Amino acid sequence: MAQIRILPLGGLGEIGMNCLAIVQDGEALVVDCGISFDNRGLGVDIVCPKFDALRSLHVVGVFLTHGHEDHIGALPYFLRSFDVPIWGTAYTLGLVRQRAEEHEALEYARLHTVVPRERIKVGPFDVEPIRVTHSIADATALAIRTKIGTVIHTGDFKFDETPPDEEHFDEARLSELGDEGVALLMSDSTNVDTLVPVGSEALVGQALEPIVRSTKGAVIVAQFASNVHRLKMLGDIALKTDRNLFLFGRSLQKHARVGRDTGYLKWPSSLVLPNERANAIDKNRVLAIASGTQAEANAALSRLARDDYPLLKLDQDDAVVMSARIIPGNEPEVFNILNQFLRRQILVHTWLTDRGVHVSGHASRPEQQRMLALVRPRAFIPLHGTLHHLRRHAEVAQDMGVDNVAVLENGDVAEVTAVADTIDIEVERSAVSAGKRYFLGTREVPDAVLREREQLARGGLIVMSARIDGNRGICGPIEIDLRGVAVDDLAGELREAVSHEATLALASIGHTSITEAAVAEALRLAARRVCSALLGYKPEVLVRLSV
Repeated sequence: MAQIRILPLGGLGEIGMNCLAIVQDGEALVVDCGISFDNRGLGVDIVCPKFDALRSLHVVGVFLTHGHEDHIGALPYFLRSFDVPIWGTAYTLGLVRQRAEEHEALEYARLHTVVPRERIKVGPFDVEPIRVTHSIADATALAIRTKIGTVIHTGDFKFDETPPDEEHFDEARLSELGDEGVALLMSDSTNVDTLVPVGSEALVGQALEPIVRSTKGAVIVAQFASNVHRLKMLGDIALKTDRNLFLFGRSLQKHARVGRDTGYLKWPSSLVLPNERANAIDKNRVLAIASGTQAEANAALSRLARDDYPLLKLDQDDAVVMSARIIPGNEPEVFNILNQFLRRQILVHTWLTDRGVHVSGHASRPEQQRMLALVRPRAFIPLHGTLHHLRRHAEVAQDMGVDNVAVLENGDVAEVTAVADTIDIEVERSAVSAGKRYFLGTREVPDAVLREREQLARGGLIVMSARIDGNRGICGPIEIDLRGVAVDDLAGELREAVSHEATLALASIGHTSITEAAVAEALRLAARRVCSALLGYKPEVLVRLSV
């Protein structure tokens, strides 16, 4: 009997933060190491997985499927604890290297470039990257040979018949592996509710070119920075329409650098102009690509919408193209941005008005079925998505005749056992630690701090300052500072009532042998009682005592 274990640490039960370990005889291969983002407005830049479950194992390395941040962004934090080699394709590692200036851990990382169909020995595992198409260059699936047989991890993928970089999906190799026999398929579930193929990236170029040609003034195309295929097509469109490219956003400039360094962007040197020249040339020569598709407040698109971007001022002859999907939950903020353009009579093109301006990089349900038909696995675990997506994808596999299917979430452990030609999966729920870590810059923000920030955001803060005598009695007036408390015209009444209630509270407990902590608690509770009566809610209260 042969056995491996699957430990998902991120990306299962959620969108983003993809990270999974395959364990064999106590040795772990980590596949992807990504981040997600926190939209609560609590001062968190990124969220990455907790890696505690790996500390009892011998981690032999990390293999990356592609270079999106939700697959590589947590590497600097992972490498603080695990000094292991990392494998990935040239473009993927190019993006990793770009982060080295920001993270010391990456400066000394052992990075190994791989090419599709090249088999690499990583500890007890034999890993073969296989070319797939996605919304980023150099994306791969992984065929991982283990004790139970071949395990295929698809990474993110779709079937693009006409990829702009002409790096075609290697269906032939996946079919060969299917013929040889695949024990387990683990596959991207994100687009399981999309019932038609998502379409080729080349179709986006066909939709964008007439928009650029017909616009009298400047054209702003908002897109995800990582979509180097779209960058390539926009460069081609700029050349055809006699426009210059401008890259508004650091992330766009980073991906353009990596694209040029790795040969994906073969732009002539005269095509991209410094952003400072955007206002200096005729508007009909401007084709700008902007970051900020999710309405990030300080990104180029938001600043252009507010007319707060000094490098380019837009007017009614200009056009904005939203060439990206809106991540669920961000719709109000994104539509607010688009409405700001519309109020200024700037023409706005979105997926809703011009269907061709964006296509997804993730496989639709028919494409997921196509992957299952190519690979013909004996067992299946869906990856990358909320529990809804995972269960729907599991149903697709079962409908196609895969009998042994397991749905995992972060922290679950699947024991995958091979006996003769049979693959069995047993799942232990919440078997390992798989929480989240929050960072602002390179510094971690503890959970307790975030809880405090949530409490402060809900009701604000009252700071009470008082002097006490040797018997712990109050000397003089109690100073009351209101921060973020919804008092309107009740501020004076609230301060007076809090001071009165606090005095009564201290009088009721007496001063003999009373501790300073007891005084502070009495003041705190008095303030909260008054707020509950006057405001209908209880803000946080901080008491400062001095002698």
